[in-house]
Amino acid sequence: MYTPHSPQEIEEMLNVIGIKSVEDLFEKVPAKYRYPDLDLPQGLTEMEVAAELNEIATANASSDEFISFLGAGAYNHYIPSVVDAILSRGEFYTAYTPYQPEVSQGTLQAIFEYQSLMTELTGMDISNASHYDGATAAAEAANLAYHNFRGKRKKVLVTRSVNPEYRETIRTYMYGLGDVHVLGDDPLNAREDETAKLLEMINADTAVVIVQYPDFFGRITDYTKIVEKAHEAGALVTFVFNPTALGILKPPGAFDADIAVGDGQPLGIPLSFGGPYLGIFTVKDKLVRKLAGRLVGETVDEAGNRAYVLTLTAREQHIRREKSTSNICTNQGLMALAAAVYLSVLGKSGFKQVANLCYQKAHYAAEKISKLPGFELAFPETPFFHEFVIKTPKPVEEINARLEDYWILGGYDLSQTYPEMKNQMLVAVTEKVSREDIDDFVAALEEVTND
Repeated sequence: MYTPHSPQEIEEMLNVIGIKSVEDLFEKVPAKYRYPDLDLPQGLTEMEVAAELNEIATANASSDEFISFLGAGAYNHYIPSVVDAILSRGEFYTAYTPYQPEVSQGTLQAIFEYQSLMTELTGMDISNASHYDGATAAAEAANLAYHNFRGKRKKVLVTRSVNPEYRETIRTYMYGLGDVHVLGDDPLNAREDETAKLLEMINADTAVVIVQYPDFFGRITDYTKIVEKAHEAGALVTFVFNPTALGILKPPGAFDADIAVGDGQPLGIPLSFGGPYLGIFTVKDKLVRKLAGRLVGETVDEAGNRAYVLTLTAREQHIRREKSTSNICTNQGLMALAAAVYLSVLGKSGFKQVANLCYQKAHYAAEKISKLPGFELAFPETPFFHEFVIKTPKPVEEINARLEDYWILGGYDLSQTYPEMKNQMLVAVTEKVSREDIDDFVAALEEVTND
């Protein structure tokens, strides 16, 4: 057992604060609450604890045992073994945020390499040292836009095809500002086009327009008109992107986006029950002073050697909430390192190959599934990356429950977050899914919907 303080140290601290014992610290707590009787089971040995925990763990099914077609923001990609090998090194795995950052040159260099890779990936000018996840990065983008216009523009436009969790997080962040309105993501009627609707809503009161690329339904949309209209109105444009898709798709910077954010989970980070993940946050040069979070820069020390420092942000961003214009948190340093290692190991050609495999396999799956009786593509004319929406002859919840008997995790039930999309499944296909896996999925879908 690790005891942080010796009896002598404890006695010295008690003397300094003027009390005789540790128990005296709790004298204000009513006596009947200080030492309550707890209904706890008998203690277990280490061997018994290990056996019980193993039993609990085996009750959960993982993507290693099941064939997974579930995505909707978190994806089952292959992670090279070198990623975990490097993350597990003690100097990375146990390190916490340095409060004298310039002393921790290794940590700063790792973040700097990550930032460099993110700007190359997105075509943007600047990347910060990461955020908690994609949802908070998207919310911070809205926050940045609001402060960029000094609160004079009150409208945040976000399309309905942006991840529902991201939209909820954006609303949570904006709620504290009181007079900001998050608009544009209410249900469309049968005759409405999302792009046309958004174009009509952009005006001089718009702070930022937020779109997803590819969108939550996997569709690839050309946002050129939206970017042009937003910039004509003086507004900023934020792209929420899937990093894997940028292996083959035009990057946000090429669209003249002002901000590009995303979740770095596909970049060497396991599913991990939903986290921890990585929030990617990149901007144009002009917004660097408004950039939320930490930013590592390269310089030289007194001897002329290369050195790294936190730069271009005031300390208020990290320690003084009342003067801060962004969130106050550490960056996801370990996850950022995972992304940097993953991209470095794959290289440009390897990363492009992963994206291409995802694309080709998803299209093979879509073609096969859409030929089944009662199944059809929801957006047959729209190009997609590695996710697509399929209309099903039975409720998705019912189909997915039956698919478990075949050791298959079905796609996301869109009716959970889009009530108007009943009997519609969002299917994700990554490079880990084989042709045989897809054929088994198609056969299982046919069987569970024919009885």
